[in-house]
Amino acid sequence: MNPGRRTALRLLAGSSLLAAASLSPRKADAATYKESRPEAAFAVVVDVDACDGCGACVAACRTTRSARVPVPRQPIPKSLWSWVRAGDWSDRRGVDWRLTPYNWLYIQKCSLVWQGRRRAVYLPRRCFHCLNPQCVSLCPSGALRQEQSGAVHASPQFCLGAGRCVRACPWFFPKIQAGVGPYLNLMPRLLGSGMSFKCDFCWERTRSGGVPACVPACSRGAQHYGPREEMLSLAERLARERGGEVFGRYENGGTCLFYVSSVPFRHIEAALLNQNGIGPGKPSLRPAGVSMERENAITHLLLGAPVFGVGLAALRLWRDRQRERS
Repeated sequence: MNPGRRTALRLLAGSSLLAAASLSPRKADAATYKESRPEAAFAVVVDVDACDGCGACVAACRTTRSARVPVPRQPIPKSLWSWVRAGDWSDRRGVDWRLTPYNWLYIQKCSLVWQGRRRAVYLPRRCFHCLNPQCVSLCPSGALRQEQSGAVHASPQFCLGAGRCVRACPWFFPKIQAGVGPYLNLMPRLLGSGMSFKCDFCWERTRSGGVPACVPACSRGAQHYGPREEMLSLAERLARERGGEVFGRYENGGTCLFYVSSVPFRHIEAALLNQNGIGPGKPSLRPAGVSMERENAITHLLLGAPVFGVGLAALRLWRDRQRERS
């Protein structure tokens, strides 16, 4: 087969893959999205006051997905596009102090003074699994899917590593590993850059009635898993008892991970910033980038615009009549 014909066939295959991905998975996502609203979704509650940062949840996560560790093809194809960065963590697989394609859960920590005493704070950080995940909506190949449980995961058959999910995520949770995925069988220098990896909520376990591996691994009982409404009630009760706060109830339109802490999260965020606890692979608590909070605010504004317009018209009519009388 001549090179020109081979190139044409690869382009056709790539186009077919994108078309199929954008049609069939989107239908599945649309069907399951309604069922993964708060009344059906599951969630995890992390008791920040109880977590001692032992790292057992991190070890359990790494062990559970050991069979799916990405093994990139070497040498990794270099993209023809200068703006495409080939991220390769294959020689740093042991890194567990930040998020990487090989490490989907890590312990973010800081220390601070609260109510007159020094406190150490530990936060198991991983994907929040938003109720309305924009990474799913904006994935150009349709690789990201949301299960009925609320779990958001990438399909290895369709993920091309475009990186849209990384830019769409308010916390930049997904990480790209180059040299793996279906793009290698298409046009690796022109199409794609690898595959996206992040916490997938152990969706293959949870869809059959199991729980995420990190939850039972905690010896201090700092993590709880169950229907989202029940977990939200638990988080709110714990917060009331301690005069604390719940994180994840409203952030980015609501998530399937709740943090409960007696220390205000704004103080935790400030301590993380001051102690270099935030940076590449170490996300902030505050949503950044594309956020559904902003989308929801715009929606409310648009919905309220007709009412505002009617009120303004009525005010103007009343003013004109007052002028006529005077």
